[in-house]
Amino acid sequence: MPWTCGELMITAESFTWRGLNKSVDHTIHPQSVSEYTLEVYSSRNYKMKGFAVFVVVANFLVQLVSSGCPGMALGSGYPGSCPNAKSQLSQWAKTHLKQNPGTATNQEGIPMPSLVASQAIGTNGHILLQDAFLLEKTASFNRERIPDRVVHAKAAGALGYFEVTDDVSQWTKAKVFNTVGKRTNVVVRISTVGGESGSGDTWVDPKGFATKFYTEDGIYDLVGNNIEVFPIRDPMLFADVNRSRKRNPQTHLRDATMWWDFTSLRPESALHTLHLFSDEGSPNGVRVINGAGVHTFKWANTANEAVYIKYHWISNQTWSYLTKEEAALLAGENPDYSIQDLYDAIARGEFPSWDLYVQIMTFAQAEAHPQNPFDITKHWRREEYPLRRVGRMTLNLNPADYFTQIEMAAFSPANMVPGVEPSPDRMLHARMFSYQDAQRYRLGVNFAQLPINKATSRVENYMRDGHMCGGTNGNGAPNYFPNSFGGLDQEPSAAQTAFRVSGDVNRVDTADEDNFSQCVLYLELDLSAAQRQRLADNLAAQLVNAEQSVQDKYLSNVAYRISAEFGDSIAAALVNAKKHQMQRKIVGHFD
Repeated sequence: MPWTCGELMITAESFTWRGLNKSVDHTIHPQSVSEYTLEVYSSRNYKMKGFAVFVVVANFLVQLVSSGCPGMALGSGYPGSCPNAKSQLSQWAKTHLKQNPGTATNQEGIPMPSLVASQAIGTNGHILLQDAFLLEKTASFNRERIPDRVVHAKAAGALGYFEVTDDVSQWTKAKVFNTVGKRTNVVVRISTVGGESGSGDTWVDPKGFATKFYTEDGIYDLVGNNIEVFPIRDPMLFADVNRSRKRNPQTHLRDATMWWDFTSLRPESALHTLHLFSDEGSPNGVRVINGAGVHTFKWANTANEAVYIKYHWISNQTWSYLTKEEAALLAGENPDYSIQDLYDAIARGEFPSWDLYVQIMTFAQAEAHPQNPFDITKHWRREEYPLRRVGRMTLNLNPADYFTQIEMAAFSPANMVPGVEPSPDRMLHARMFSYQDAQRYRLGVNFAQLPINKATSRVENYMRDGHMCGGTNGNGAPNYFPNSFGGLDQEPSAAQTAFRVSGDVNRVDTADEDNFSQCVLYLELDLSAAQRQRLADNLAAQLVNAEQSVQDKYLSNVAYRISAEFGDSIAAALVNAKKHQMQRKIVGHFD
């Protein structure tokens, strides 16, 4: 419906339209600004100059008047009804075919003489090596794909903003959280873990939940999962747990025996396995899932007083799950179900949101905690450490280009702004290296200069050159420190809090460090009888595909060590799963 009258209020970072029929609060996102205004947006303190605001606001209003679709990327050109993922090309054509499409050029801007014919000798003769257009097009195609992430290859993603709703300044000096009502732009990537980029996103699999905040103190990445515990507590096993859930190196098939063999031999994975095969492991799309930072972090305030915290994203969408039959059917019929669900919801203007909460543990509480508070295979029980709200994140913008805005988005838990610090969590320490190192491999050493990864605050340092270096590369300033020529200095206010440590340096296998007490609490306190039964059925439907010796090992090493009742429920569910497997084989369906 066209807006015939209203009031427009503009600030440096957002604008609000109050119309007769609708009201919209729109946060200007750096990826929604056209290319020729992006550098203006990225100026010191990320304040947009007037012309850039004018361009974004004008784009927004033209789009609204013609389409009423504020959820689409600005400049996408979608008139008429809001498009869904299936109609994207036809909607694009409605706008762009009315304009002069121009002619194609090569990567260097040279006009392309033909888009269908190579330069060749006669009609049937050889093509010529001098056909630079053919060679460049072929070489570009050969290099179109970058390496998949080893884990988290498949993902849905969108852009939006985070707004502070509650005052947490007594615990953290992080500017992103320091003022109620403050908005910060974000990009979010919600991924599967084990599958490749073309795999089904409804498989039973943990979901990655990564959020990039474009703060005034630089990039802050909150990189977690939908399950708030993890299957291992020592990073030496990180490669192994992931390899066990990928493809067999000889058969190149996904191998249940590998998965369950590892799980049965590392009982610290028990609680994560329960979460994974509960309803939580089969969400009906990514909009309904909760997220967790998984790790323990430190928050420090302006007085350098620190506490330990855990992050939690709580979805504001109504929870629903897929049965194992529904999930299997969707994986075959629409392996991109979750990606499409998020895209279409935003295109319809149904913007998903999540509230950010933290659990807080003082240093004294950590000393007295009965278990290692930095062990990510365990919860901090919420009845002991209640959730405290921080703010709300809303995703209101689909990517204009998936590859450059979602696939090339690089997240790392090492990206912490002042006020957020690492805890003694050893898995966090390893991920602080491995995630940035993975992006250097995938995208190159200068991945932080890509538009989606580029801080909207000032970026100046002594690092130079490297593959695909862009920007000013220091603009002639000294590239060493200390120097006598007015180079950059350090920022004392960004210093992390001091802490004391002691202990013997050693290698200690923590495999048997209280792996089952929280499993009992989870089953008894957090799940209903019906939910426990679905968990047993879901777990057995996967475990039954492993070799018999591995099934037996899981029962003895894990299930019955949780409780006799749980062990019996898995044993009974396995019997039913085997009957179902036999029935499928009889009618010609082979597992």
